[in-house]
Amino acid sequence: MQSLGLTPNVKHYGSVVDLLGRAGRLQQAYYVIDSMPMLPDMVLWQTLLGACKTYKNVDMAEMVTRKLVEMGSTSDGNFVLLSNIYAAHERWADVGRIRDVMKSKDVRKTPGFSYIEEKGVIHKFYNADKAHKHCKQIHGKLEEIRFKMKEFGYAAETSFVLHDIGDEEKENALYQHSEKLAVAFGLICAEDEARPIQVIKNLRICGDCHVVIKLISKMYNREIIVRDRVRFHRFKDGTCSCRDYW
Repeated sequence: MQSLGLTPNVKHYGSVVDLLGRAGRLQQAYYVIDSMPMLPDMVLWQTLLGACKTYKNVDMAEMVTRKLVEMGSTSDGNFVLLSNIYAAHERWADVGRIRDVMKSKDVRKTPGFSYIEEKGVIHKFYNADKAHKHCKQIHGKLEEIRFKMKEFGYAAETSFVLHDIGDEEKENALYQHSEKLAVAFGLICAEDEARPIQVIKNLRICGDCHVVIKLISKMYNREIIVRDRVRFHRFKDGTCSCRDYW
């Protein structure tokens, strides 16, 4: 870059870290951050932590989380990502330890919610929400979706449940995630099937919801757009614009 008269800045290094992280080259991504001529910001470390989640790299995730804590980060998202990685390896004692650390630092997990607009009215859903006036229809639609997906060979991604409970309970918990409720409501209310179902979520979409919404887009021949904390996801014909990396 310097030969072209450009001086690399943090954003340039961030792009390299993101690319290496996507490719699973986490050690090289760490080296890039550690050898930068300027101090890395939290975004760089959080980018690497996200890659650790994708590739379920516990050791690197622990190291990166420590760096973020040392920098003064109080984001619940960092701890949740680390908990997700522990849960994927069924390290429940470590999941519990992270909860204790969050309590000691007064870091509270942000409740997940999703919302969708229908005929000028905003409908907001929380996880396991049963307050909506169309609750029965929504959960009925989810059961319909659940049945159809099994024909496609779907199996719930229970590693995204951060509690040491039975597989059936984990599956039921996943089916009550707010983005699934919002999408089911969108399917019920849709009058114009050519119009995309659009949902906004305040947190990062979980891996199981991502798989499910891809399948819904294929089974119901619908375009679904979900804006989560990280990016836009455009689901169509069983695929997502993020190419399963977010």
